[in-house]
Amino acid sequence: MHTFLAFTVVGVVTGAIYAVAASGLVVTYTTSGVFNFAHGAIGMFMAFLYWELRVHQHWPAPVALVVVLLILSPLLGALIERLLMRRLYAAPMGVSIVVTLALLVMLLGVSESIWPSQELRRLPGFFAGHSVSVSGVHVTYHQLIVLVVAALTAGFLRFLMFHTRTGVTMRAVVDNRDLAGMNGIYPERVAQLSWALGATLAALAGILIAPALTLNHQLLTFLVINGYAAAMLGKLKNLPLTFVGALILGLAQAYVIGYGGGVSLGSFRLIDAAQVVPTVFLFLVMVGMPQVRLPAGRLVAAAAPRVPALRSSLGWAAGLVVGISALSYVLSDFWTFNFALALSLGIVLLSLVLLAGYAGQVSLMQMTFAGVGAVIVGRVVGNGSLVGVLAAGLVTAVLGALVALPVLRLQPLYLALTTLALAMFGDWAFNQSWGFNQGGSLTVKRLAIGPITFGNEQAQLVLLSVVFSAAGVLVLAIRRGPYGRRLAALRDSPVAASTLGMNLVVTKTTVFALSAGLAGIGGALFSGLRVSVSPNDFLPLESLFLFLVLSFGGVTTVIGALFGGVFLALVPELQKHINIDNIQYIGIGVGAISLATNPHGFGGSISMAGEQLREAWAKRRRRPPAPVPAMTLETAA
Repeated sequence: MHTFLAFTVVGVVTGAIYAVAASGLVVTYTTSGVFNFAHGAIGMFMAFLYWELRVHQHWPAPVALVVVLLILSPLLGALIERLLMRRLYAAPMGVSIVVTLALLVMLLGVSESIWPSQELRRLPGFFAGHSVSVSGVHVTYHQLIVLVVAALTAGFLRFLMFHTRTGVTMRAVVDNRDLAGMNGIYPERVAQLSWALGATLAALAGILIAPALTLNHQLLTFLVINGYAAAMLGKLKNLPLTFVGALILGLAQAYVIGYGGGVSLGSFRLIDAAQVVPTVFLFLVMVGMPQVRLPAGRLVAAAAPRVPALRSSLGWAAGLVVGISALSYVLSDFWTFNFALALSLGIVLLSLVLLAGYAGQVSLMQMTFAGVGAVIVGRVVGNGSLVGVLAAGLVTAVLGALVALPVLRLQPLYLALTTLALAMFGDWAFNQSWGFNQGGSLTVKRLAIGPITFGNEQAQLVLLSVVFSAAGVLVLAIRRGPYGRRLAALRDSPVAASTLGMNLVVTKTTVFALSAGLAGIGGALFSGLRVSVSPNDFLPLESLFLFLVLSFGGVTTVIGALFGGVFLALVPELQKHINIDNIQYIGIGVGAISLATNPHGFGGSISMAGEQLREAWAKRRRRPPAPVPAMTLETAA
């Protein structure tokens, strides 16, 4: 009984922190309609800032708390709403997803620049070393403060939303934003206030949870994200259900840790799954949500870039292979490897062009599929053979179809959350015995086809240029064909496509399978190029990088995939020479945020500019010659 009470206390405290974090997320979403993927990053950043004032600068705890929670956090939330989110209220859901993910990446980059991850930092709990005994269970003062703060937060939000003019205004904006504006309410001010409040609650959750672990940028960011699962139980609207979900989540995690050590299946112990309890909870909530109404259409800012004809795509593909083959003779092995790395990542990005660009289906787990491809080729079948690469594509294609089945009916926001949850589950799975040898590395041989071997860097670069070009031609051919037109219809208006008789289940399942299979092949070739890979090469953050870079590179273009691969492979090397910390994080964040004003991205702009030049040249060639003036007596004289 004593053990049960001890784990119950831990679970309730953890659930209380999740509830505080999730309530801030609900407040911002219900008043602005923008889901803040950067909510956890805000909590992380403010926790580090509190550590800076409290520990490094030796400020008194009350003063540091007042400055962080009542001044800096609301100010940051208000600035985010004014500078970034206000322009997204009428934007498509996909754009708001990209911008908030970009904000997450930027905050990670800025925080790691200010507080380098090489240094270990600990944030002491409130009244560290003091505790009370409850039925024989020691409860620290910090845990008691967490429970009191969670209760006060719940009471404050209830009072604010139902017993104050501000709360009534917030609920009016939620019910009908336009009608509230017609009655003298300024929805922008209400949204700005809610973002300030949400940032404060994120900071409070980050400060409360930080003493339980070493301050780590990514761990703290994604740990606070666990509150997303609680928020989803309340459907991002119901605060009481959100708090209930948070408590269930905290208790489930605590009991798995407490009693999972005695439950095993072979070498697997249930306690090893404790860290993915929130992920599984989120996935089950998302899958169990009722069927949503299909969106009837979307606003398109400009015409999409033209898809090149087969002859043109074959010409560009051949030119790319010839150019890279010539370049391989003049580059050093170091730069040859990096350009080959860019092409291998480009193949994975092409899988996102097919899924997100053509079909409009958000995926934040493409590097997870690539990791599965690496495991297949490195541990299961055909290490270093063409059979292994093809098997990697086939297995990941089947996995992609299985992933698609439970999430077919989800809207873009819920689909993004579900695939992010699966990416976090994949990260956990890669660290098990069936993955990369429990956190170790996996050795993958380079490809050999009969007597032809691709052992050196030059051969790898030529091989990857051929595969990337072939994959690009294939993706473009799919877009030009009947199936590509079905994907475009699915992206533009699912309800219209369904009304016209399209089988949405088959279409979505197929595109998920094709995309996952291409990502698996890219992962197999990526691991062969690297020779040695580990779970750190396929982290969920890497999937976010892929999605964001392709978004501002051009999600509907092969040029965007090539640009994204070059960016991800070469910018880290550029950073070493210009001495700017975390330029990759900041560059990805700024580039993705620019998508709000340039929906087609870098590659789309290039493609459309080329099309305009071709049209101008064609018009000039079709222009009739100027008429020759008739000869008169005056001109003859």
